[in-house]
Amino acid sequence: MRIAMIAAMANNRVIGKDNKMPWHLPEDLKHFKAMTLGKPVVMGRKTFESIGRPLPGRHNIVISRQADYHIEGVSCVSSFEQAKQLVTDCDELVVIGGGQLYKEILPLADILYLTFIELTVDGDTFFPEWDDDSWTLQDKVNQVNAAQLQYSFNTFVRKC
Repeated sequence: MRIAMIAAMANNRVIGKDNKMPWHLPEDLKHFKAMTLGKPVVMGRKTFESIGRPLPGRHNIVISRQADYHIEGVSCVSSFEQAKQLVTDCDELVVIGGGQLYKEILPLADILYLTFIELTVDGDTFFPEWDDDSWTLQDKVNQVNAAQLQYSFNTFVRKC
């Protein structure tokens, strides 16, 4: 099973502020849906609470240190190892946030789906730094939206 991570980030690696994304980019939301639909998604508790509901068409798994944390329609676990054990029959497991989980899972990840947004914004949650020498850029699609915001969809694969 491949371990993938998906995130959108500003130039300064910001991915969030006050448990929200600091931009509204509908094109990235469509990309996120296309990349995760039909796959199990793993997220931290705060990320789930910021979304507010299970994502349809995906097996939602929430990692929380709170032993009594339960949500209807969601698998709640206390570790990434437990999350992986729930979905041994899938090709790809996608980590969707937040910052702490990205930092923990990055050394285990096989593929990164990263949207780079050409902005610098204030934030309190960041995507972790990674070693460029460990990754190969497999695909890059440059985009400009109606508001002239530049962004790109990037797929990085870990080198063997």
